Amino acid sequence: MLKVKRALISVSDKKGLLALAKGLHALGVEILSTGGTARHLRDGNIPVIEVSDYTQFPEMLDGRVKTLHPKIHGGLLARRDKKEHMDQINKHKIGLIDMVVINLYPFEQVIQKKHVSLDEAIENIDIGGPSMLRSAAKNFKSVAVVCNPSRYKDIMQELDTNNGLLSDTVLFQLSVEAFGHTARYDGIISDFLTKHLTTKTLTTLPKEVELKFSKIQDLRYGENPHQKAAFYKDPGEPKGLANIQQLHGKELSFNNILDLNAAIDFVKGWKNPAAVVIKHNNPTGVAVDAQLAKAYKQALDCDPISAFGGIIGLNKKVDEKTAKAIIKSGFMECIIAPGFQSSAFKILSQKKNIRLIQFDFDQIEAGHYDFKKVCGGLLLQDKDERMPDETLWKIVTKKKPTKAQMQSMLFGWTVIKNIKSNAIILVKGQKTVGIGAGQTSRIESVEIAIKKAGKNVQNSILISDAFLPKIDNVQMAAKAGIKAIIQTGGSIADEDVIKQANKSGIAMVMTGVRHFKH
Repeated sequence: MLKVKRALISVSDKKGLLALAKGLHALGVEILSTGGTARHLRDGNIPVIEVSDYTQFPEMLDGRVKTLHPKIHGGLLARRDKKEHMDQINKHKIGLIDMVVINLYPFEQVIQKKHVSLDEAIENIDIGGPSMLRSAAKNFKSVAVVCNPSRYKDIMQELDTNNGLLSDTVLFQLSVEAFGHTARYDGIISDFLTKHLTTKTLTTLPKEVELKFSKIQDLRYGENPHQKAAFYKDPGEPKGLANIQQLHGKELSFNNILDLNAAIDFVKGWKNPAAVVIKHNNPTGVAVDAQLAKAYKQALDCDPISAFGGIIGLNKKVDEKTAKAIIKSGFMECIIAPGFQSSAFKILSQKKNIRLIQFDFDQIEAGHYDFKKVCGGLLLQDKDERMPDETLWKIVTKKKPTKAQMQSMLFGWTVIKNIKSNAIILVKGQKTVGIGAGQTSRIESVEIAIKKAGKNVQNSILISDAFLPKIDNVQMAAKAGIKAIIQTGGSIADEDVIKQANKSGIAMVMTGVRHFKH
């Protein structure tokens, strides 16, 4: 048990501080403090001793040095059960400090500001705070270290109940929390500076990766109801799904969030209204049109049976016409969009279980890395953000694609990089009419896409996320009435595939770029 007689308080976030400090004062605890925190406590009529008066050493270097002093760290690190420590403390007239209440400079909040400068970010790197937290946490048997304002009420309740004493269990818990807090803080700083350095000089992937995420919410369940799950946000990245606003419907599940993320990837970046319906991380249909309602209807019509219970992604504010179209299309799990007109919200919210999610697509920035967890390790790669580049495309057949077909190829090549391999899509204009995805052989994906397209397969364009390994893909496409193909190229069978396309009267383009997604 620890009797708290002296506390050092220095915080950036002053939420709940006065209540804690008043409670400590009422228990006879002497309070040391610094700068703005000391002024805040005095304004609350709480007696404090300035750290500079206590150490007899002034703050200096614009406040960079104020608590980095032996009278502070000696008072925190001295072991009360070790005679040599206590003799040195007494010799140098260092008082013991039994509690530190500290939270750090708001580095995380500062770097979320638009166009924050490197200098401003660096000035918000706390030095003294983490040093004191670590000193106190190391000596947790003799010092209580409090870094979380949500802990204040519980700490005071224990002190009041035990006449100013804290239990060994609580002291250890506080120490663990403090080390976690400083580790997370340093991780955010390291990540920010690494990203800044990467944009300036680095061309390779980092040698070390440290991941720290903060829990936003528990989820209904994981991939299956017997699995627990929660949603965590990247503390160094203020953008993305962590900032969604759920306006209506039951709570989200693990699978919902995965599908919402997939939906965003399909509809972001289009200038015209774009729509997608997602099932199990793959689209049942994607379309772009001048009108949002038409784009949605075209995306739905690609595969209305599979779309049942899907996730709808829309890149424009949902209007009444689109809302009515969605209501008519049957049960859907979620809709994610930049917003909802009041009339559209009224229509959609009549469905009790549909989740309406508002998300600001303008905040999306190109992701730097893509992570995939494997047993005992982590795979890291650059995100596949590569956009189509017609200047690198090669027309390899006698028959040339028309201008309209090239535009459809651009649409399809943009879409296919977000579809699970092996991926084949059939497009007409700016809409998919058939999708085959996630198959173990490419010919099966071709077969599924043709089957899904039905009569719409006639005069469509086939897009393949990688090269066509055999002529059977072209033969099947020709038999179905497909008029053009765009694929990666680079197979040992390229010559035979091109001959078959020429024989079938199909225009073929090779991109030289592959878009596998596993």
